[in-house]
Amino acid sequence: MLSLITSLTILAVSLTTDAQLSQQHFLTDKRILTPQIDQFIEGTLSSWNSPGGVSVAVVQLDKLDGLWTVETKGYGIANLAENKPVTEDSLFCIASNSKLFTTLATGILISNKTISTPITWDTKIKSILPDLWELQDRVATSESTITDAMSHRTGLPRHDLMYTRNDTTISILERLRHLKPSSGFRETWQYNNNMYTLLSYIPTALIPSHPPFARYVQDHIFSPLGLDSTTYSPRVAKESGNLADPMAREGVNKTEDIFGKGKPRAMRFPGWFLNEEKDGSFKSGAGGVIMNAKDAATWLQVLLLEGENPKTSEQVIPSDVIRKVASGIMVQNGEPTFTELSPVVYGGGQSRGVYRGHNYIEHGGATTGYRTQITRFPDLKLGIAVFSNDDDHGSAFIEVIKYRIIDAALSLPALDWDTRFKSRIRKSYEKYSSQKVARPSNPTPPPAPFQSLAGTYENRGYGVIELCLLGAPTHSTSCQDIVDELPTVLPGAVDRTIPTLIARWDRFWSTHIKLEHFDGPFFNLSILESRVGSSFFLRAMGGFYLHC
Repeated sequence: MLSLITSLTILAVSLTTDAQLSQQHFLTDKRILTPQIDQFIEGTLSSWNSPGGVSVAVVQLDKLDGLWTVETKGYGIANLAENKPVTEDSLFCIASNSKLFTTLATGILISNKTISTPITWDTKIKSILPDLWELQDRVATSESTITDAMSHRTGLPRHDLMYTRNDTTISILERLRHLKPSSGFRETWQYNNNMYTLLSYIPTALIPSHPPFARYVQDHIFSPLGLDSTTYSPRVAKESGNLADPMAREGVNKTEDIFGKGKPRAMRFPGWFLNEEKDGSFKSGAGGVIMNAKDAATWLQVLLLEGENPKTSEQVIPSDVIRKVASGIMVQNGEPTFTELSPVVYGGGQSRGVYRGHNYIEHGGATTGYRTQITRFPDLKLGIAVFSNDDDHGSAFIEVIKYRIIDAALSLPALDWDTRFKSRIRKSYEKYSSQKVARPSNPTPPPAPFQSLAGTYENRGYGVIELCLLGAPTHSTSCQDIVDELPTVLPGAVDRTIPTLIARWDRFWSTHIKLEHFDGPFFNLSILESRVGSSFFLRAMGGFYLHC
């Protein structure tokens, strides 16, 4: 008969062995970007008729030998004119994945106890920027902290159309007081890019040398970590010869095939009108970082190592800062979007949830012509980044690719994410199409004459706008300029048989705004971005009630 001690020893060894085998089951012991995965990614780009491509980074740490497996690859087209392929060196605007750099830069500043005005995550914004910080909600003005700003709970909705092409960080912050909240302070999670513009100004405000935010991040994050290709400067990215063109499709008959190929077209780089120097611009904090897959792989390693440089072992970002911004503060999605997913919570530039039993931390990014996703599984030391330059469907198929890579890395049966996402898009378009209402054949005019609606309007948060009535007998000089240039800058955008008001609307996302009469006091509102000499891009559209 075995002794009790011997039995317990055998049991302990057995449990240890089972645990090791279980752990090894979760992560493969081979490379993930195999020829089969390559074929899947190329097939995905083909089935979605993408005019662009994707760049992928996958990293995983072997917990037994402590060695990293790092894989970076490119697929599809980076440049239409030269038919240049996407590679691991291709640069993409990572959009809102930039927000993590902003919160980590804030955390580095919080960890700096040598500054004359030390701050914490709970420091009130009003105490940092007493003359600049003000919201319409008095409670939010006095009580908002750094944590409130980074977790999107100040009560302000997006207000993305408030910033103009001539704005600065200061001019945006000065106008926040004129923006209407849509919920109470700390009541709900509402994504707001302006709060990250705010956070990007804190190093400039507190450090005696007043460094531009982009330079502060360069000195404290990019350079110490060896992110040598990562930049806030479109000029630097373009001069490298590796900047992927943002791509779109034109002329797609969505009723016939919403995933149709159409005519591929390179778009303007988002924010092409901004200062292109290394010091960045007002959009840097919310979405200004430009990165390639090689640097994304290093960045994923840094995050999985909680701030440590994977090559030098130097602690560049305090580990408690990495953990703080990845900790859930607000509920982002209270219900899972798919059965394999959990509800999602949001910290600071990071979302957190569970996929098929495994904890993940991630964030997405979307701007004109670029879609990105950076995901990591901290318990498994696994990280995946997928970048695309497809404006139309990149957001969906980078998820398809991401999940296929995750399933392969975890040795799990691959789920058909492609069918799932295509089905969602089709249903969404069908719902949109079914809700469209045709303009009445004999519409009633608005309560006030069309001509009286033309003129100059002002909102202190959004600025001044001059609405011009097309077909009016006389115009101001500025309105006449708009009328004269319409065939060139907005070809096909206006139906001359319908009374229409149009104005220049030089915002980050648009060039014009159009109010097309529907019936009575109702107008259809369209936000347009001109593509000079070719066509226009419809940014948003919806019903609008015009008080006359």
